[in-house]
Amino acid sequence: MKEVILDAELRTVATKNHLKSLRNDGKVPGTFYGAGEKAMSMVVNLKQFEKLMHEHGGGNVLVNLKFTNDSKTAIVKEVQRDIIKQTPIHVDFQSVSLKDKIVVNVPLRITGEAPGVKVGGGILEHLLREVHVRCLPMDIPDFITVDVSKLEINHAVTVKDLPQMEGVEVTSDPQAIILSIVAPTALEEAPAAGAAVAAAGAAAEPEVISKGKKEKEEGEAAAATTGKEKKAEPKAAEAKK
Repeated sequence: MKEVILDAELRTVATKNHLKSLRNDGKVPGTFYGAGEKAMSMVVNLKQFEKLMHEHGGGNVLVNLKFTNDSKTAIVKEVQRDIIKQTPIHVDFQSVSLKDKIVVNVPLRITGEAPGVKVGGGILEHLLREVHVRCLPMDIPDFITVDVSKLEINHAVTVKDLPQMEGVEVTSDPQAIILSIVAPTALEEAPAAGAAVAAAGAAAEPEVISKGKKEKEEGEAAAATTGKEKKAEPKAAEAKK
């Protein structure tokens, strides 16, 4: 992995107003820390940092932090971004030794076109997008390639299927599924069953309404008949007298 130089300045003030002023001036507050290192508050140039992240895919990049009288080798550990603008507002740099192995996350990149998708009409389900690897800082890969050009329906790629790389040990669960090619019918069965239930419910609903309407009509007819009978009773009594 190529080492990238990034200018840095020590920071001694940490008030909200000062941090806001730094960001308005095109700088990003940050922190440098690591085993055997004294934690330091610092700032870097926003444009330089964004260029660094863009050119290296925002992944693992070895950074040589250039201070006025010193330099530190580190990796970008965490970037906090503005919720709306998505610009970096704080960066954590972790110190690394070029002689000691470290564990980092490496993104996975899919290549090729799966016959199970192109010919069989299957669907590619991407479940895992990065893996943990252990290696020396200079051996950190930018990404790991996952070739799907031979995958048919119901085939899958697991972590143990990843290509071997010299000096790089993948430490993620070897049985974890990275991606798989599933038949479209497997995904359509559930919606189809739900539609059938909904259709059955819709078909049954008019019967309930009809039944209720019929009962109501029968009740009204019975009430009307009873009323007529009650009106006729006094007349029958008068005739009897």
